[in-house]
Amino acid sequence: MAKGKGQLTARGLAALATGEWANDAATHGAGVLQARKLASGAISFYYRYTGPNRKQDRLSLGSTLTLAEARAEAAVLARRYQAGERDLRGALLADEAAAARELALANAAASARSAATLGALMNAYVSSLKDAGKISAGNVGKAVTLHIERAWPALWERPASEIELDDLIPVLARLVRLKKLREAGKIRSYLRAAYAAAIRAKQDAAAPDSLRAVNLSRNPAQDLATVDSGTPREHALSVAELRAYWRRIVALPGARGAMLRFHLLIGAQRISQMARLVATDIDHDHQSIRILDIKGRRKRPRAHIVPLIPQAMAALQEMQGEKAGAFLFTITDGIDPATYHVFRGLLDHVVDAMDAAGELDGPRFTPGDLRRTVETRLAAAGYSEEVRGHVQSHGLSGVQKRHYNKYEYDAEKRDAIEALFNLLSDGGGTAVTTQAATSETSFLNTTTI
Repeated sequence: MAKGKGQLTARGLAALATGEWANDAATHGAGVLQARKLASGAISFYYRYTGPNRKQDRLSLGSTLTLAEARAEAAVLARRYQAGERDLRGALLADEAAAARELALANAAASARSAATLGALMNAYVSSLKDAGKISAGNVGKAVTLHIERAWPALWERPASEIELDDLIPVLARLVRLKKLREAGKIRSYLRAAYAAAIRAKQDAAAPDSLRAVNLSRNPAQDLATVDSGTPREHALSVAELRAYWRRIVALPGARGAMLRFHLLIGAQRISQMARLVATDIDHDHQSIRILDIKGRRKRPRAHIVPLIPQAMAALQEMQGEKAGAFLFTITDGIDPATYHVFRGLLDHVVDAMDAAGELDGPRFTPGDLRRTVETRLAAAGYSEEVRGHVQSHGLSGVQKRHYNKYEYDAEKRDAIEALFNLLSDGGGTAVTTQAATSETSFLNTTTI
């Protein structure tokens, strides 16, 4: 039984016997604050009220409160009770459930934010490139890791949706200060493309879930200004340089020379695509080769058919050698494909020899310059942009060309490649001097690329 109905005091609480109850003064219909002395000597406080079934109920307020704190909590409950919440226990349980739901939602939102960081976006973008079979995926991933994740770890962990244009400019500015203008331009492109891909993914059921999960609706990288590398890709070899290059690669023995000749005689196609060529890509009856072009935004590769003139067929057979492995563009008898690194290493050696012999009219050239040279020389010979595009598989992504114009320009492509060969072989023979040939043969016999 509770002791007394007067005002509780600290002294009165201290005088309670173990297990004894005491009530505070109360207003009729407002419930009452109760206190009970525990065996430990602590005072446990309760709020007692009449429940909806007219049975007495007692809510524990705890044993760590002061008398003033207990009165304040009891007053809050009393106001709710008098306001009509007769089932206080049920109301408090509902409050706890609501608080738990809010906490769960807050935790889920925080988890979603952490899963939708700039890093998650860029990783999802790189993964989407890999899933699409893009050869560039590996290089994109390395550049993103080096120039964003490692260089800007705090930015990498920020939610992608909260990043602004001003946050991205320093990423490019750092590379500009390091004189890495080309890299700055690439990183700009990757950021813009990643955001754009995530935005498209929200409306595209076929898009990767990882991109859709980032849940973006705006692209802060869209307005990043282009970075001028100062080295526009305009270099094309003169006719004299091109013929000098041809004479030298004709003189190179074995599969290495055959690889360089084959590359040029099929229109200087992209090295990464040539590296995927296998035996089933040759059509011996049609004297052509099929290159699967996945460059750009294509979701499925475009079959690019390139005619093979006899000189290209001969180079192809020389590359294959006696083992005739699976790969066609090779210097290992088809066991392994020739990568860009392999091709560039051989090309650079030829360029070194040309430079030493005074055969360069301009700067050193690259595989990309050879590709540009082929188009430039075909244009000079009067071949239309349409034909040149079909020879090198570029400029063919428009709606009309994708869906309606299925004419493959076979005769025109074959004629253009024949014209290219005639241009090469009209340069005064197909052999270099004995000294130059001996020097290059010696290099290729002693160097592994």
